[in-house]
Amino acid sequence: MEKSNYINLSPTGIETDSMQIISRELSHLRLPEELDAIIKRVVHTTADFEYAHLFEASGNAVVNARSALQQGCKIYADTTMITAGISKPSLAKLGVEVECFVHHPEVSKEAKGQGITRSICGINKAAADKEFKIFVIGNAPTALVRICELAKTGNIKPDLVIGVPVGFVGAAESKEMLKESGLPYMIVRGRKGGSTVGVAILNALLYSLVKRD
Repeated sequence: MEKSNYINLSPTGIETDSMQIISRELSHLRLPEELDAIIKRVVHTTADFEYAHLFEASGNAVVNARSALQQGCKIYADTTMITAGISKPSLAKLGVEVECFVHHPEVSKEAKGQGITRSICGINKAAADKEFKIFVIGNAPTALVRICELAKTGNIKPDLVIGVPVGFVGAAESKEMLKESGLPYMIVRGRKGGSTVGVAILNALLYSLVKRD
């Protein structure tokens, strides 16, 4: 097979080749050392280099997140897609649990009774358990707004909020609200984001702490 037609079919080889390409194409940027692997994994997941310019994190975000993960915290996700995508071997090595309550019967009943979104009610339920230290919001701006509201009243104090909801209504605004909340955050400015982006960010943090199988 000629080199020009060669496609690497090895799972690890594909990722290695991809990361090399990403590193070359981002070589003109001076990415902060602590965010380099995170940004590159987001680009790897999306094949969209604009994320390198849209990604933003508070100064204490990485340190806080790593500390919480090493202590075996709980992670709350606003979609089951996030819970499915997070590296299970990495979670197991750190003794970390991840949960999503949007389909929980209690949450569904509360949402219907109050006429609010299940995403909001899911955050309310998670806030009652102080072991949830990391929140990953990839879909619902309302979940991100609720976190900010609870933080303002002192009812929630996460070590990191990954706020990357995608969409045209409230997504960009909720991220700006998170920035102004004083909470440790990682966001993608504007309309872009999604559950896959949230997974990429969290997996990058996990991979910085554990050796991958």
